[in-house]
Amino acid sequence: MINLPETAKCRIEFNEITKDAVRKAVKAPRSIDFDRVNAQQARRVLDRLVGYSLSPLLWAKVRKGLSAGRVQSVAVRLICEREKEIQDFKPEEYWTIETMLKPENDPSFSAKLHSVNGKKPVISNQSMAEKLVAKIKAADFSVSKIDRKERRRKALPPFTTSTLQQEAAKRLGFTGSRTMRIAQELYEGVNIGAQGSIGLITYIRTDSTRVSSEAQAEVRGFIIDKYGQDYYPQEPNVYKSRKSAQDAHESIRPTSVFRRPEDLKNSLSRDQLRLYKLIWSRFVASQMAAAVYDTVTVDITGKKIVLRANSSQLRFPGHLAVYEEKEEKDDTEKSDKLVKLPDLEEGQALAVEKVLPEQHFTQPPPRYTEASLVKLLEEKNIGRPSTYAPIIETILKRGYVERQAKHFYPTELGVIVVDLLKENFPEIMDIEFTAEMEENLDQIEEGDRSWNQTIAEFYGPFAQRLEKAREGIEKVSIPDEPAGKDCPQCGRPMLIKMGRFGKFAACSGFPECRHTESINEVIDAKCPDCGGDVVALRTKKGRRFFGCKNYPQCDFKSWNKPGEPSSRKEKVSVGAQSESQT
Repeated sequence: MINLPETAKCRIEFNEITKDAVRKAVKAPRSIDFDRVNAQQARRVLDRLVGYSLSPLLWAKVRKGLSAGRVQSVAVRLICEREKEIQDFKPEEYWTIETMLKPENDPSFSAKLHSVNGKKPVISNQSMAEKLVAKIKAADFSVSKIDRKERRRKALPPFTTSTLQQEAAKRLGFTGSRTMRIAQELYEGVNIGAQGSIGLITYIRTDSTRVSSEAQAEVRGFIIDKYGQDYYPQEPNVYKSRKSAQDAHESIRPTSVFRRPEDLKNSLSRDQLRLYKLIWSRFVASQMAAAVYDTVTVDITGKKIVLRANSSQLRFPGHLAVYEEKEEKDDTEKSDKLVKLPDLEEGQALAVEKVLPEQHFTQPPPRYTEASLVKLLEEKNIGRPSTYAPIIETILKRGYVERQAKHFYPTELGVIVVDLLKENFPEIMDIEFTAEMEENLDQIEEGDRSWNQTIAEFYGPFAQRLEKAREGIEKVSIPDEPAGKDCPQCGRPMLIKMGRFGKFAACSGFPECRHTESINEVIDAKCPDCGGDVVALRTKKGRRFFGCKNYPQCDFKSWNKPGEPSSRKEKVSVGAQSESQT
């Protein structure tokens, strides 16, 4: 144990890993900040009080192997409540009317019904739509107003941990854990030939959008040299971080903008190159000038009916030359592209060529994807961005939710656990309470709140509810899901059960018959030996490895997923997956 006085200057602090920042920190050491120590200690104690208390309760009342937590349980609640919204949703009919208009000497263009008698029309059935169609056909239309404007679209900030996970999910289809694992490899260092092993990106666990002055100077020269002076703003772009951001590290960016993705394609794996290109492009674009659009809005009026046409044309690409954000859209959503309008003048008469009414129905809210769930957790100030990936992996592993076509669906188990916790521990499951607790922890870090008092205020009521729940909750019986096959040893039906390492199939004749089988997860990779599908497996001790689905015809096995660095064919001691059914 090192016996240092509390006032000893034994800590150095730097918010960016650059040579100048580290040198400056070494010259100005400080004493231990006990407010930060207390905040971290309070967070750890709080998470253990919740997790270590509620998890055994779930083991006793629901099923062994379950877990609960201050953040993970709220995440499951959000998914369950969204599913209920979808099930309870009742679609409502509505109509839109589009009109094709023809100037005398120009091609026709479309305009949408905007208002009738100065009000936006609500068209709820076919009869109303047909009446409006008749009025439009009977009216004489002319251009009543033309509004021309310039719209500037600023660049997005460089990545934080949360936004990196969101964009990697939308653009690359990566899960949060996959994103963070690959980012960790890029941060730790990759061998890029003669230069040896080089860390390609800055620290990956950050909630700040700040960029070091050295990096800004470097990227300024790169942008001006490659794209021209017009592509760099008059003043460097500076972005505000979230109010709750700790700002302990700068944003996620390449350690050198001159290490372009195309120059590293022979040194990086496919996934590493894709993620590095995403980080590199977002950072370069974040320091570039705004994109400029010319927009035109035209109102066309006839008999108190107003039709409106919009046009938006890109005049100067700016940062869009490097990077454009990808929006997450539902498959059924129609894109509304803005096309160029002909040159029009106020007072100009227009002929109605076609009137196109279209029936629609309101849609339920979409199920959460990993990107949208992470975005919501951050917006609600629930947990920390660095914990989102393991939280999502945990709720999937525990069987609370399932991922289908990139969307989260709650399982019966997830709904039961959420309902049980909501009824008996409403403060733990309350979104506002969880966000408020994060604010309390931030106040401890700032020295405005006592960590002992914060824990005491929480634990008193929590302990009382816990004791009451132990005595009052009856054990919940959840029937096992049929596996759809019979036991090869005794012929009785196989059932899907949940074990320490996920789902497995077991004979319904237990304990007379103890036959079990692993349920293999097919992953997004191909066998390097035969080209077949690769499945994720577990050793007897629970270690994850990868093998060919065509076994025993193909005996490929590897600790690493094919396509990842260090993926190698090697002897892996597998055996049958053994799970206790008791």
